[in-house]
Amino acid sequence: MATLSDFRATRLDGSEEPLSDYAGKVVLVVNTASKCGFTPQLEGLESLWQTYGERGLVVLGFPCNQFGNQEPGTADEIGDFCQRNYGVSFPMFAKVDVNGDHADPLYRWLRSQARGVLGSKVRWNFTKFLLDPDGVVVRRFGSATKPDKIAPAIEALLPVA
Repeated sequence: MATLSDFRATRLDGSEEPLSDYAGKVVLVVNTASKCGFTPQLEGLESLWQTYGERGLVVLGFPCNQFGNQEPGTADEIGDFCQRNYGVSFPMFAKVDVNGDHADPLYRWLRSQARGVLGSKVRWNFTKFLLDPDGVVVRRFGSATKPDKIAPAIEALLPVA
């Protein structure tokens, strides 16, 4: 059975990263966009990262331009926007497709592990996948689910403080 550790991703700076670097962590994978009505969730995602990072949570952001052309920027523009406007310090990766023939392998796998309202397809920006420390998908949260509402599910997977 595949786990998060079986995948690699490209960071915004162009460096390749094995996602096995996050083995043993609770991981929240999110497809982001800078010009979306849900973009303010970046602040809540950063808050989760700051609150639970020391206990073993990592938030991984994957910009996506598949929904309404809401992430048209370059890697540098995306990184600057997220940091300047929302203080994002959690790992951000290069733009990916989350649906369709060119969907990133990570997202093909995530979608196969947790279905949503539209079956396996990601419906919109800021769909969130929660993975346990073994790299197994535990739950999928839709775009409208604010990050603070995910906190109890994250806490249930983290070691007791």
